[in-house]
Amino acid sequence: MTESSYQFLPAADSGRMAMLSRGREVIRIEASALAQLELALDETFVAACALIVASRRRVVVSGMGKSGHIGRKLSATFSATGTPSVFLHPAEAAHGDLGMMVQGDVLIVISNSGNTRELRTVITHAQHMGVKIIGIVSEAMSMVGEQADVLLTLPSLPEACAGSMAPTTSTTLQLALGDALALAVMDARGVTHSRIRALHPGGAIGLRLTPVAELMHGPAELPLVGQATPMAEVVSVITNCRFGIAGVTDDRGELVGIITDGDLRRHFAILPTAVAGQVMTRAPRSIPSEMLAADALQFLNDSKITVAFIVNRHDPVPGHRPVGIIHIHDLLQMGLN
Repeated sequence: MTESSYQFLPAADSGRMAMLSRGREVIRIEASALAQLELALDETFVAACALIVASRRRVVVSGMGKSGHIGRKLSATFSATGTPSVFLHPAEAAHGDLGMMVQGDVLIVISNSGNTRELRTVITHAQHMGVKIIGIVSEAMSMVGEQADVLLTLPSLPEACAGSMAPTTSTTLQLALGDALALAVMDARGVTHSRIRALHPGGAIGLRLTPVAELMHGPAELPLVGQATPMAEVVSVITNCRFGIAGVTDDRGELVGIITDGDLRRHFAILPTAVAGQVMTRAPRSIPSEMLAADALQFLNDSKITVAFIVNRHDPVPGHRPVGIIHIHDLLQMGLN
């Protein structure tokens, strides 16, 4: 560390404890505020959701300063959960960006004081076009409070910083209320996992919502043997397929057992003369083909196994036929965790 570098950690234990204490205090203050916000939600929240659900077009979100940062995040959350949305910067609005808002949109304006002067142009334009306005403020008696069709009033609470100088508690409340709106609207619109996945084709969310049938090793790679298969042949299948497992099927092709390295060790003495049906572990755990990737990973972890066969439980004849196989490493290497 050079002489010009910052000394990030205080040398004295008292300095460290003061930091930790202050950090916990801020979180405690904001958590308490969130609890009050939960209790404060009423029919106006329902009315705001109903406006958005009934909208023919998009949700336009506008806010200035820190409220603007929250607004950008809220707009992104709406878009990511099936409700088209755009953020309209109030300072840019008067220079042509008002054209981003059209009839049929719903406008959400966020302002702690409710008197942010840059929002006046946006609100006036919305009213001229018949665009419904949802206000999110801490002060009901304000410009936004008077102009909004539906007003969501946040609990008026001190900021977490000394002297309430920096937006902290207020922006936490704005963020949480915005998330509540977006997810309540998502549920009301019946947005499905497949729709959310389609909106996140390149990220971890899309991967988590991918059915395991699209990620599994298919029928051509299945290490399957019959119940009468000699164990010498079973060992060869386990070795060649490299999953450390062999599935045992009956005459109908249904999965009735599995053979793992552990089964081989437990039955080592009879392996030269035994067949698969004598060594297998019966009623093995399996994964339905429609299970989502994130749930499949959780299943493998909870079951303390590294590999499982995939079955199509919607196939009535037979009803437990293996159609694929998945290894925990497949999921981890794709980026699931």
